[in-house]
Amino acid sequence: MEIFNHNSNVPFLHWRKISIVIAALLMIASVGLLLTRGLNYGLDFTGGISVEVKYDRTIDIGDVRQALDEAGIENPVVQSLGGSRQVLIRLQPKADGKGGAAAPGEGASARADKVAAAVMAALKKRRPDAVESSHSFVSPQVGDELKSDGSIAAIFVIIGIGVYLWIRFERRFAIAALLTEVHDTLVTLGVISLVQREFDLTVLASVLAVIGYSINDKVVVFDRIRELFRLARKADPEEILNRSINTTLSRTIITSLFTGITMAALYFFGGPQVHGFAITMLIGIVVGTLSSIFVASPILLWLGVSKKDLMPQTRDNPELARRP
Repeated sequence: MEIFNHNSNVPFLHWRKISIVIAALLMIASVGLLLTRGLNYGLDFTGGISVEVKYDRTIDIGDVRQALDEAGIENPVVQSLGGSRQVLIRLQPKADGKGGAAAPGEGASARADKVAAAVMAALKKRRPDAVESSHSFVSPQVGDELKSDGSIAAIFVIIGIGVYLWIRFERRFAIAALLTEVHDTLVTLGVISLVQREFDLTVLASVLAVIGYSINDKVVVFDRIRELFRLARKADPEEILNRSINTTLSRTIITSLFTGITMAALYFFGGPQVHGFAITMLIGIVVGTLSSIFVASPILLWLGVSKKDLMPQTRDNPELARRP
């Protein structure tokens, strides 16, 4: 199944200077947003208190939020949990539900108990059938550790991909992949920072998934580049790279389209718990697809990839000749 003619010849490399400039500006803007606005870290990273509540009858999340707002409980995050009769409420740690500061010497457990009591009092005032299932406290120290672990995981994934491509293809491909992976990750995080979408563990998992998804398209294009270089008698690098993008364009668009449809379905039918994951993946799919078409190959051309770099070694190589 193809959307575009396999023999089309859209001059993507003709616009390489414009695309590289735009990519560089997006990266700079993303870094600026991350340094100035930062990420809107959720309670998984900042620490806080979560309260699980069960109801005897179906409850609307809007009614839960309204009950908490009327009680003066600040910035509650309310999510459906496993059905229409159970909710998860998350909020910043306070000594009381109305935003008071913690009492001197008050422990985390005591603060969590007070907040949970204030939450349940507010909910029972509107719906007496509200019953607390459990409550817990997440310390900021745990959140800091999650931030550092997540950053290290992302860095190792990108480096691991680069090492694989160096072995599988050639060092220029590894460099191009690393640069575009950094671009895709930064731009995705920049968009999240711009809209101030809550950054929690599901979004972190989605960012790591974006890194893997992004390299998938690039490997397909890289493999076609290597194939066409080896088949061509007179290989002009720009022509080969442009031809590779065109012949894989249908596959790239179809893969991105159907993955995007899956993420949209997850957003609309998967519940609030996976909204962050789905939205981040949608952003990453768009960014990764565009970088596969307009960024990765121009970088390869700039690095000077050629047919000689991709031809298999012959037996004339003294090192190979010594092997049995």
